[in-house]
Formats: sequence, C-alpha cells, structure tokens
Amino acid sequence: MNIQQGYHLTYCTNIHPGETWPEVFESLRTYVLPVKERVSPDAPFALGLRLSDAASRELVQPRQLAEFKAWLAQNQLYVPIINGFPFGSFHGEAVKDDVHRPDWTSPARLAYTGRLAYILAGLLPPGLEGGISTSPLSYKPWLAGQEQQTEEVLQASTRHLAMLVEELVMLRQQTGRLIHLDIEPEPDGLLENSTEFIAYYERYLLPQVSRHLQQRLELSHERAVKAVYEHVQLCYDVCHFALVYEEPAAVFEQLAAKHIKVGRVQISAALKADLPLEMEARQELTQQFAAFAESTYLHQVLVRNQDESITHYADLPAALPHILEEQAREWRSHFHVPVFLACYNRLQSTQGEILKVLQALSKQPVTSYLEVETYTWEVLPPEIKQDLVASIARELEWVKQQLPAPD
Repeated sequence: MNIQQGYHLTYCTNIHPGETWPEVFESLRTYVLPVKERVSPDAPFALGLRLSDAASRELVQPRQLAEFKAWLAQNQLYVPIINGFPFGSFHGEAVKDDVHRPDWTSPARLAYTGRLAYILAGLLPPGLEGGISTSPLSYKPWLAGQEQQTEEVLQASTRHLAMLVEELVMLRQQTGRLIHLDIEPEPDGLLENSTEFIAYYERYLLPQVSRHLQQRLELSHERAVKAVYEHVQLCYDVCHFALVYEEPAAVFEQLAAKHIKVGRVQISAALKADLPLEMEARQELTQQFAAFAESTYLHQVLVRNQDESITHYADLPAALPHILEEQAREWRSHFHVPVFLACYNRLQSTQGEILKVLQALSKQPVTSYLEVETYTWEVLPPEIKQDLVASIARELEWVKQQLPAPD
C-alpha cells in the first residue's frame, strides 16, 4: 500500500471531467497512471474515486465492476474512499448550489449513496475500511427563515440516513467490509461547522438511527449505537473548516470527546487576504479577488471583522463591493486553490491551516485517509495554471514533505 507516515495519501478524481463511466475510466487512464508513475512507482497507489450518479449506475453492473477491479490490480491501484458529494455534472457548466441537489430529503440521494457503498465494498482491499463523502444534508439558503421547513428537512434526511446505515450494517454482514458515510460540512450547507455537525449528530442522528436499527435489525441498544458511530463519520475538509475559522486541534478534541470519528481529511486550501487599513490597497485586492470570480462553482466569502464577528457572503461577486468596509480585517473565500502554493500575487492561501491539521494529526491520529482535493484547476486564472499531471504530483509530494516525522 502507498502508506505515508501511517496514512493512505491520495487525491480526489473529481478534478477530472467525466460524468459517464466510460468518461471517468478514460480520465483515470489518462491522468492517474502517469501520476502514480511519478509519486508511487513501486507501491500500490490509492484513489479517491469520484463517481456521478450516472457513472455509478454503469459501474455497479457485475461485469463492469469486475473488469475495473482487475484493471486496478493490474496497475497497482486501490480504492479506499469515494466522493459521493456531487450527484450530477461537476465540470463544464454552472454547478453553484446545484452541487447540493438532490439533497438528503430525496430518495435519489439515498439510492445513489447505497450504490456507491456496494461498489466500494466490491473494490475495497482486505483489511481496510471504506468511506463515502456526502453533502451536509442540504443547502441552508434554500431554507432561510423557514424553521418548520428546516425541521422537516432534518427529519426527512435523518430517515434516509437511517435507511442507509441499515444497508451499511447489512453490507458488512454480507461482505465483511466496513463502509462509513463521511458527512462534509461546508459554508452554507445545512451543517456548516463542527458545532452544527455535533448538534445534529447528537439530537437527530444518534437517537433516531439507533432506534431504527433496533427495530429493523433487532440490534441491542448498545450495538445499534455502536453501529451509528462506525457508519456515520465526519469528512474534515481543511478548506471548509478554515473558512469558518475553526481550529483543527480543538475540532478533533471535541469530536473525540463525543466519540465521533473522522472518516477522512481532505487536504485543501482556500483563498485569503489580511485586509490593510488603507482603502487604496484594498482596491488592489478587489482586483486580485475578482480574477477568481467565475461562473461554475460557489465561492462563499467569510469575513473576520475587528470585533471577531464573522460576515458571510454566499458568493464572491456578491462580496466584492464590501471589501472597503472598515471593520473587515480578513477575507477567506471558498476556492480550493492548489495546496503547494502559499501566495497568489497579493493574495494568500490558507495553507497554514493544512500545516495545523497535519501537526494535530501527529498528536491525535483520527484517520488513516488523507485526500488532496483541488478541483478548480480548470477555472484558475491563466497565469497560475500548470500541467495537470505535474501539478497533482507536486501537490502530493508537498503533502508528503509536510507530514511530521514519526516519533
């Protein structure tokens, strides 16, 4: 296995266009093989596989799955984790808030995720557990000011998650493979931060899903609770948690105190800028940020003010006119910029948060999976675009160099 300081280090293939299985497979052949040759020529290399709903429907067919598994073995590749957040198209057209559709109130989201679990159980090497990342239930702005509708979304999502966990428990009984769902908080998600995630886990997920398992599978209360903790975990995306100004070590400590596990850490970086007091200098930063305003993805902006309050904008174009506000001290924008670059002209990245995470993991190893997730190569400003294979390899090598040496 490609083990780096005790971690399976990979990158998420959502970077590569492809919504049908033939398109996905072609991108793996085109990009993954040369990346492996550069970063792991003599050892098996992990893949953070991204499959759309359409691709999952094709790959789940027994013959197709068997052929892919044979191809992985032939090329010393293995799949321990799958990205199940984007359901549909993720490249070449406006995604924006559609990345949350369908949300967890939809039977389509449940069926898609269950299909991914079946695929992952078929691909997972012996001795490893598998994880599927997923959306933070829904998109908060759809529910703004609607308390009753928000409650209905939370209840409906939890019912579907209960059905999924039931599937995962049965899949483990049938195959011996432990597959967990890794919920991924992000700005404007219904679950945005550790506080909201833990509150949802304790108030809704744990009691309702464990009760469902007791009724449906006749598990004891203790076994049902244990199954929830095993099969529903957190996807810690460094970019997302940096955007909401959370300290990694504190988050890991809170989760451990609540017995909630971390299924994976996604190594990713946001854009940031410490705002100067001079308005003329801020005007220059406006132009720097404007170069990153594009029409494919949401680029939320979270502003730290002088009084430590946070001002939130749903997308970068909406935030730009407010950069001159006197109380603003720091901007962070959701962009998943390359992790090996600390600066972008006069802007910076939250690369320092990645270093904090890796240091925290050296003291509290909460997961075995590190997944680089930079998916914005296509929409980066032209002056910082580079050859894709070389860039992916450079990101992985940079992470390896930053991993603290074992004691």
